[in-house]
Amino acid sequence: MNENKRHMHVAVLGAGESGVGAALLAKKKGLEAFVSDNGIIKNKYKNVLSHYEIAFEEGRHTCEKILQADEIVKSPGIPDNLPLITLLKKKHIPVISEIEFAGRYCTAKKICITGSNGKTTTTLLTGNILSRARLNTGIAGNIGKSFAGLIAKKEHDFYVLEISSFQLDGMYDFKADIAVILNITPDHLDRYNNEFSRYINSKLRIIQNQSNLDAIIYCADDEIIESELSKRNIAAKKYPFSIFQRITDEGACLSHPLTSEMSESEYKKGNKLIININGETLEMTLENLALQGRHNIYNSMAAGIAARILDIRKETIRESLSDFQHIEHRLEYVARVHGIEFINDSKATNINATWYALESVNKPIIWVAGGIDKGNDYSQLKELVRKKVKAIICLGLDNTKLIKAFSDQVDIMTEAHSAEEAVQAAYQLAADGETVLLSPACASFDLFNNYEDRGRKFKNAVKKL
Repeated sequence: MNENKRHMHVAVLGAGESGVGAALLAKKKGLEAFVSDNGIIKNKYKNVLSHYEIAFEEGRHTCEKILQADEIVKSPGIPDNLPLITLLKKKHIPVISEIEFAGRYCTAKKICITGSNGKTTTTLLTGNILSRARLNTGIAGNIGKSFAGLIAKKEHDFYVLEISSFQLDGMYDFKADIAVILNITPDHLDRYNNEFSRYINSKLRIIQNQSNLDAIIYCADDEIIESELSKRNIAAKKYPFSIFQRITDEGACLSHPLTSEMSESEYKKGNKLIININGETLEMTLENLALQGRHNIYNSMAAGIAARILDIRKETIRESLSDFQHIEHRLEYVARVHGIEFINDSKATNINATWYALESVNKPIIWVAGGIDKGNDYSQLKELVRKKVKAIICLGLDNTKLIKAFSDQVDIMTEAHSAEEAVQAAYQLAADGETVLLSPACASFDLFNNYEDRGRKFKNAVKKL
């Protein structure tokens, strides 16, 4: 940042991980910071703000104070149509994301990962490979730790960032050295006026400002990504990955490309993941991947390509891809009770994530779904539900849309208003050799604090059986 802006006044809206991280970085850089949260601030964040003598308020947004700021750092959970945000933009006060703000103070190489699904898994997988290669790596963004907070505490040589569409919306000058686009399917449409095109444009901001020294890693099987990239003048080098087609240039594919009709056992047998970068080939059998399922082949390909672009040893990548531990709330095995398997996929908050979950289970399913609908089109799930689902338990305050979509696809549909109630109902409906799958396809905020809260309460209920 220019020296004449060193003492500018920054107002931070939202005092969660993102906002407090931004405020801490502003303080460390000699800027005047004020934090405002319309809700109650958690004690752990109050303690940080108080310790660093950062001014804050909770339970309100005092417009007079906020309007005095030269710039606003907005937490991603705050919608753009909030009257205060509209007023700030009308007054021409810049409103940016914490990622944009932190990027100004970062000279490290940034691997930035977005997509409707698989972001967290791919971010952790990539970070794991870099750390195993003994690179000084920070993992942050939408994954839990704020980018700004990490920079404020310790500088790293590499950052692997999970970046959501809400964070991308407030990014303007930020540049990814390596941008990863996993997939684009309808999600969060309630925040985009139910316009899919606006959500698509948000995701594609991940490649803005890139030069010919940078890289884009993307799924060539995603028609939307292919179409959108073809419309743009791309300066960065492109690295596609695919499981359905052969990639002849640099990128990743399978030794035997899949057909949509193949079962899991058919496509895994003797098949290899192949990554070709800089004239060198890395091969690995699908059976040896720690993360199984078609969606995780994509995630492994993306992480592997990023690592090879950074010239990480092939053996280090193989080791990471073969022994990586699954993340909590993403197709997480919970327990087997009297022959009934329970799986926690609470992080599946959209249709595409749930599609992958249903596709990956090869036993009759008792499906626990529901919550706050984000403009879902359930027609994409109907064929899988008809083939695989024995019963549906709707876990939400308003299950009308879910019931209407699937009442003619399954014989049994019931409602639950707590994780414990849902688990008890599923246990009664399931038989030996069947699977109870929590994969909601919806946000959690009607009955739970967040998807983590939903997943943990589900697991606790299973443990009580």
